[in-house]
Amino acid sequence: MNTPRLNLDDIAHKAGVSRATVSRVINNKGYVSDDKRARVLQVIEQEGFAPNQAARTLVTKRTQNIGIVIPEQIDIIMDDGRYFSSLLQGITEVTYEHDYGVVLWLSHQSESDEQFYKRITRNRLTDGLLLMSATGADGLLEYLAQDAATPLVTLFEHGRFGGQTHFVTIDNVEAARNAVDHLLRLGRRRIAVITGRITHPDAQGRLQGYKLALAAAGIGFDPQLVVEGLYTYDSGYEGAQKLIGRGFDALFAGNDTSAVGAIRALNEHGLRVPEDVAVIGFDDIAGATSIRPQLTTVHQPVRQIGAQAARLLLEVIAERPTQPRHILLPTHLVVRQSCGAELASVLTPR
Repeated sequence: MNTPRLNLDDIAHKAGVSRATVSRVINNKGYVSDDKRARVLQVIEQEGFAPNQAARTLVTKRTQNIGIVIPEQIDIIMDDGRYFSSLLQGITEVTYEHDYGVVLWLSHQSESDEQFYKRITRNRLTDGLLLMSATGADGLLEYLAQDAATPLVTLFEHGRFGGQTHFVTIDNVEAARNAVDHLLRLGRRRIAVITGRITHPDAQGRLQGYKLALAAAGIGFDPQLVVEGLYTYDSGYEGAQKLIGRGFDALFAGNDTSAVGAIRALNEHGLRVPEDVAVIGFDDIAGATSIRPQLTTVHQPVRQIGAQAARLLLEVIAERPTQPRHILLPTHLVVRQSCGAELASVLTPR
């Protein structure tokens, strides 16, 4: 026969204290005398009591869950799965340490934006939200602005809402500028770029860095060398095909996944990487060393971004700061074979 599950009232009766005292002991909040605390803990140990999450939520008004919001279709996420998996790994490492669970919110093509927003907020399943992608984020940020009680951290800097939200990201402008500067130092002058979706703040920052590097080198901006992509393999492949015939000797791709697609298209058209076209990607995913030639890329600390964002969200949940907190993590260029640095060193007279 199963022993009936104890509730807070049962423990209070057995310990000879009030229900509120039991609650304070379980949640380690508020003053409880040493004597009463010892009696409550003794009953809990003797009876093997473990409060379920529903009961804890009723008492603390917290769910011990954070929500991860990705307002994009699942096929786009999976196409850039290595990036998102690294983010999720960093996030879950922190939530595990703090005994928090994770609720994942993905949009669905059959629902409107407003339905998606309501689905996230109406059931109060989480204590706070991490917004991982800026794609389609404007509407959600506007919606959440009406609900200031929901702690929110974004993993990007939003031009319109950046001053109002907490965020953890990188300096995309500086990172892109450094990548293009490297190509310029290698003697490349017709540098094309395949961006992410241009409404995305990360893509905007990287395009701005690209333009700044060209301007500093005295090279005019040619819009014919800019193709908008989606940070996907297919958009990288298709973007490179569009650029064929426009006369370029280098390519800066908005992320590694699109860079790999672009390299395939270049190879199919008989263009050698890096001899004919130098290529630099962005992210430094695990597969960057597996392709041939190995991919030169901007390393951003994706896992650390996820971890830092989770830590910041937990701080916001606990402290409710009035001023937005902004964290920028460093990037660096990882030079491998695809940019032609080795080739340039061989050709440089000694």
